[in-house]
This record gives sequence, C-alpha cells and structure tokens, in this order.
Amino acid sequence: MSRAPRLALALLIVGLGLGLALHMSPSRAGSTADLGAARAVAGVSTTVANMDRSIDFYSTVLFFEKVSDVETSGSQVERLLGVPGLRMRVAAMKLGAERIELTEYLAPKGRPVPADSRSNDRWFQHIAIIVNDMDQAYVWLGRHNVARISPAPQRLPDWNPSAGGIRAFYFRDPDGHALEILQFPPDKGDARWQRPSDRVFLGIDHTAIVVSDTEASLKFYRDALGLQVVGGSENHGPEQERLNNVPGARLRITTLRAAEGPAIELLEYLAPRDGRPFPPDTRAPDLVRWHSLLLTPDAGAAAERLGASTRATDRPVVVSMSGATLGFRQGFTVRDPDGHAVQLRAR
Repeated sequence: MSRAPRLALALLIVGLGLGLALHMSPSRAGSTADLGAARAVAGVSTTVANMDRSIDFYSTVLFFEKVSDVETSGSQVERLLGVPGLRMRVAAMKLGAERIELTEYLAPKGRPVPADSRSNDRWFQHIAIIVNDMDQAYVWLGRHNVARISPAPQRLPDWNPSAGGIRAFYFRDPDGHALEILQFPPDKGDARWQRPSDRVFLGIDHTAIVVSDTEASLKFYRDALGLQVVGGSENHGPEQERLNNVPGARLRITTLRAAEGPAIELLEYLAPRDGRPFPPDTRAPDLVRWHSLLLTPDAGAAAERLGASTRATDRPVVVSMSGATLGFRQGFTVRDPDGHAVQLRAR
C-alpha cells in the first residue's frame, strides 16, 4: 500500500474513533459528567397518616412485603427534608423487584390530601402496579372496598398504537393517594411482565406525575438528571376520561427511565387545562407530598449539575447521613418545575 492510502486509512480510523467517542454513552466514554446523573430510580416515598394502617393495606390488599421499619430524627433528616423538629417512621415495602417507602411524620403532623383532588391537579402522583389478571385483581380490590377513581377497569383503544390493549384501573389507598393497577397485552410492556406467575400483583412499572409543561419537565428530568426518554403517546377518548375520571381528558404522556428501576411518566393534560398547581407551602409531612427516589453515584456532582439548571426550583444542599438508618450515606431533596419532590441518594 502506498503512503497516501495508508495516511487516508489512518485518518479514517481516527475519525471513526472520535465519532464513536462522541456517540458513546457517558459511562462508556469515561465522562465525569455522568457522575451527576441518576443511575437508577429506586422507587417512591409516600407520606401516610397512620403507618400501621398503611402497612396493613399495602401488605394485605396489594401483597407488598415489609422489609424494614425504622424511626429517625435529628438535624440530618431535618436538613434533608427542610422540616425543623422532624421525627419520622419509615417502612420499606417490596413488591417483586421494586420498593416503595411509607413515611409517617410523627412530628410535625401534616395536612391531609384535599378531598376534592382530581387526576389533573398538579400534585397528582401515583404508582402503577402490574397485575397478570386484571379481572381477578379488580374483584380482589372490590372485596377490600377500595375507594374508586375509575368506575371499572378500562381497555385503551386499538387506534392508539402506544397504548392499545392496555387495561388499567385507578383507585385510592386509605390516605387518598392515587394508585393504578395495569395489565399489558402480549405486545407491550417489559418482557418480565409477560412471564407466567402464580402471583396476581407483580411489581411496579412506573410512577406518574402531572406536569404543566412537558418541555420544562424534560429539561429537569432528562437534561439535568440524565433520564432517557423511552416512549410517549397522546391519549384521549371515553376510555381515558373514565380511567382518570376527568371529562374531556386529553393527555400527552412521556416516559423516562434510568438504567435501572421503574419509569417516571410525565402526564401533561392538554385538556382540560384547569388542573390546580401544587400549593407553594406544601411540606414533607403533608400527605400530598410524594418523593421520587433516585440513586446517583455522586450526590455532590448531582447537586452541582442541578444547581446549574435554570429549571431547578431549589438550590440543592447535600446532607451527609451518619449510620445506615435510611440506607444511604448522602442525599438531598429538590423540587421539579411543578413542585414534585425528588430525592437524590448516594449509597
């Protein structure tokens, strides 16, 4: 081979190498920026008024298993959650591979979920529990007299290729938090939801939050936290209206995921646009307050990344946690553009 072709080949190889580096995921390319990203969605924390009642409901009705139950207080959790004099009890509950935390604030006590809460109010958040038999699950929930949001399970129409064939039902837990059971048809959902099982309630597919502006939320969850958009759809029609119990509901749904854990779904109501904003004085002990729990390899880098985001509504303050009471060594809490709380944790 002559010198000129060898030089051209060498330049081609270098160019390909640079191209691969530019298109490689941050972790594979060795970028330190990835230290500020969320590597997993660990679940959610739900504020409850009566821990024993909630443990009984989630374990008896939904077959969650309690894996830990602790009480904690002190300056570290006060700074983490921004509540002076805080004392709380936290129970971790597991269903399949996923976990949630039930948090009762023993002091100070918070306000209940507004009795007139609607699915398009921007404090709305739920978890979607996957079932392998919707009819059996629905009968079981009926035997336990759950409070309904949907009148009955709804099958989303086939004209919607992203959601057609999905069956879903909304209901409430004893504190008024919205919950969903969901069954995927064979061509949708993660492969593990299609495996044969003798369990009816399988695990948690996602947590969903109502947002006012999808693009603003993407700047927070995708650009600042590093989650990846993995799907989306626009849902409307009588089935969606009955599912959410919102007449005229038309939703833009955007699904984001980290490398591990449940998804986070953004629900923007294109109609009706009368959903109420998150009360600005909401604090952690108030029962409308959920926390989406994300894991990061470096809490300091994540706080710096969020602090540089123009959409972050709080200046993150990293708190070092002594001991392993809550299962992580550093963390901070921040709110998204609509007021939903997100807690970043480094174990």
